[in-house]
Amino acid sequence: MPRAVETGGLRGRGRETERLDRLLRDVRGGQSRVLVLRGEAGAGKSALLDHLAGHATAAQVVRTAGVEPETELAYSAVQQLCAPLLTRLDRLPEPQRAALSTAFGLSAGPPPEALVIGLAVLGLLAEAAVDRPLVVVVDDAQWLDRMSEVILTFVARRLDAESVALVFAARTPAGDALLTGLPELRVDGLPEADARALLATVLPGLLDARVRDRIVAETRGNPLALLELSREADPAFGYGIPATGSVAGRVEAEFARRIVALPAASRTLLLAAAVEPVGDVPLLWAAAGHLGISPDAAAAAEAAGLVEIGARVRFRHPLVRSAAWRGAEPAELRAVHRALAEVTDADRDPDRRAWHRGHAAFGADEAVAGDLASSAGRALARGGRAAAAAFLERAAALTPAPGPRADRTLAAARARLASGAAAAVPELLAAVELGPPDPVRQAGVERLRARVAFVLTAGREVPPLLAAARRLEELDPVAARETYLSAVGAAINAGRLGGDDLHRAVDAAAGAPAGDDPAGRLLAALITWSRRGHAAAGPAFRLALDAVPPDSELDLLWLTGMLVTEVWDDAAFLERTQQAVAVARAAGALSRLPGALSFRSTALIYAGRFDEAAELIDEATALARVTGPAPHPAAASILAAFRGDGEAPALIGGLTRDASSGGVGWLLGVAGYSRAVLHNGHGDYAAALAAAREAASYEDLAVLQWTLGELVEAAVRSGAGEIAAQARDRLVARARTAGGTPWARGAGALADALVDDAEADYREAVAQFAASRLRLPEARARLLYGEWLRRANRRAEAREQLRPAYEAFRAMGAEGFAERAGRELTATGETVRKRVAGTTAEMTAQESQIARLAAAGRTNPEIGAVLFLSPRTVEWHLRKIFPKLGITSRKELAAAVVR
Repeated sequence: MPRAVETGGLRGRGRETERLDRLLRDVRGGQSRVLVLRGEAGAGKSALLDHLAGHATAAQVVRTAGVEPETELAYSAVQQLCAPLLTRLDRLPEPQRAALSTAFGLSAGPPPEALVIGLAVLGLLAEAAVDRPLVVVVDDAQWLDRMSEVILTFVARRLDAESVALVFAARTPAGDALLTGLPELRVDGLPEADARALLATVLPGLLDARVRDRIVAETRGNPLALLELSREADPAFGYGIPATGSVAGRVEAEFARRIVALPAASRTLLLAAAVEPVGDVPLLWAAAGHLGISPDAAAAAEAAGLVEIGARVRFRHPLVRSAAWRGAEPAELRAVHRALAEVTDADRDPDRRAWHRGHAAFGADEAVAGDLASSAGRALARGGRAAAAAFLERAAALTPAPGPRADRTLAAARARLASGAAAAVPELLAAVELGPPDPVRQAGVERLRARVAFVLTAGREVPPLLAAARRLEELDPVAARETYLSAVGAAINAGRLGGDDLHRAVDAAAGAPAGDDPAGRLLAALITWSRRGHAAAGPAFRLALDAVPPDSELDLLWLTGMLVTEVWDDAAFLERTQQAVAVARAAGALSRLPGALSFRSTALIYAGRFDEAAELIDEATALARVTGPAPHPAAASILAAFRGDGEAPALIGGLTRDASSGGVGWLLGVAGYSRAVLHNGHGDYAAALAAAREAASYEDLAVLQWTLGELVEAAVRSGAGEIAAQARDRLVARARTAGGTPWARGAGALADALVDDAEADYREAVAQFAASRLRLPEARARLLYGEWLRRANRRAEAREQLRPAYEAFRAMGAEGFAERAGRELTATGETVRKRVAGTTAEMTAQESQIARLAAAGRTNPEIGAVLFLSPRTVEWHLRKIFPKLGITSRKELAAAVVR
């Protein structure tokens, strides 16, 4: 990249270089830092990366760059980064070592999941930084292959205290959504004075001031444009390229003009260098020999300032590569790919050879298609689903026989969905259906179409799912039940905004072949619930949950989570959520973990473990930036409501707007419930009553029974006795179907106590909740009982209930309810002192998690594997945790940590 250099650094880049120098100081001080340099092509991002690497004294530097032709090859960039560090591979835990070895093709093994590979790369970088800081530089991030982008983004979001800098350079406008949210530094054009000075270096002598100002204005100070577009400029009249289009487009057009002016042999050699992505000079010369081109052809391209061919091939700028590639005729491009395929070692690099052969082929060619399909299989074995999809799509295009072509296209569609590119699947499925009729293949098409419909509509639109399910009934009954279940689930998600979708879905599903598989059990239970009501569905809900093992079926997690709360099973609520997260973490299931974390955080809220819940919500949000759409913010809304903090109204309002615009009526129920909780916590019972009545007007699965409890409390406190009694009756009827769990008995007793003003019911509610594993409802029952006792002027007894309620709410962080309990305590004559934060309270949520895991005997690598941190970061946190707990060693943790 051309530089504008002045004494002391890059011309006009003082702000940027200071930011990079500060980053280096932080990394030398033991911290990790991440930064994305963002700017248009030619703005000087690569020069800033060179500055960073050149000033990284006493640090290791590893570099890679995205290459546009290489975007289809899995792990190409991350493997290049990790190659110099693989001597430390044996320091990683065995599962991570095996995953990375498999992903890089160093050994055979089961296909690794992205999270495990990401954790392995994180650990490898941390190990490399033990002796001296590590600076990781990634240029042209917009052209990273999909898996490298996923892995490096994951690592960027988990770095903490490893002495690692991870710096990306990416173009604007941002097309790399995964990098969104990381710290950014905008790299704009040079200031006007610096742009003029740089222009003077390429247009020496007298330059008309108006021409100079026009050039500076039209290039917007872009250094590459100033240097390249000015080469042919007339000092008196400027340059002749019209000032239209983007600066990058005009620079690429200038490079294309220079390429066209080269001799034919030089153009072909430059094209071969552009298509060969790794800059392998011996390979380039070998390909040139096959093309009948002598090494002398490089001279003209080098003289034109387009490329340097030394130990490696270095283009003047990636736009030169783009210009050479895009400007080539199809026949020229095929010839170059054919030559590169001929000289690529089939044993050492079979996938890149197959890739070149695939792009060299013209017309059907089963031999080439077979090679591409084999490469797809190897990519899948390494966890590279996006790469496998690309290989399979090209293989299908070259397959002469209609049946095998359709099969390969279907396999490509599956790989696309697995890679997170659901939007690309419908077009592939349409191509599959052009093949000859085949019941098995058609069943696969319908099953995949249903899954894609559910993903693309966020589980809201019912008709396409029902259509797919009907077609599957004769082809694949199990798949038909799964698809009908998705349709019913979509209708549940749509809720009050779905019209009669639920009735239509249930009526259609009722005619499907019955089955005892998990989908069949769940479908039967939901049909019963929709047609006959909650009381009749209770036993069916239990049977369905028994059919879905807690440690499997992550795809059904969202639905089993609802049913666990419908049957008021507090033990299963906590156990299933814990197991779901453990399974997702162990499997490295990148796409499923955010949902499991969200599910778990909801259970932790009711257990009164707000800090842990918040940590999981944050983790789910961060992971979702890597995996795609975030889990809906239901848990975050509920947590904010119980905390009673200032962010709650905005968060709940945002949830309401998103639910309405997205057609997810179920989330409107969550928003109304959250609003009722918030207002009940602050004692604004009229507002709580309005919110709860609206939310309870539709029977949202799982949410309704929570809302009914808020409605009873708000109605009683507002003097709306009839509304309270009706809500109580609905809630108690639901609780009676739960088989006598402490959660159900406690909820029913508390509703009776509020409506009937009965002390025995208050006592029963407190006792039942105390026997459960849910500390939040226990604290609320004590608060309500204490308020009742205080109004009865039984102050001493009231304090016995209010004091533990107040302390529990404060420990949880339920500030609204804590203030309410504090007011009641004050009214009994007790002085309520502000809690003095103890050492445990000073810990962050993440530190609390680390302390609990360490107290349970987990090693640093084990803790890191659970929390997706490097062992070095875990150790760094423990060094901060010990003083906060007033201890000096790991042995003292068990006694110091309150679990």
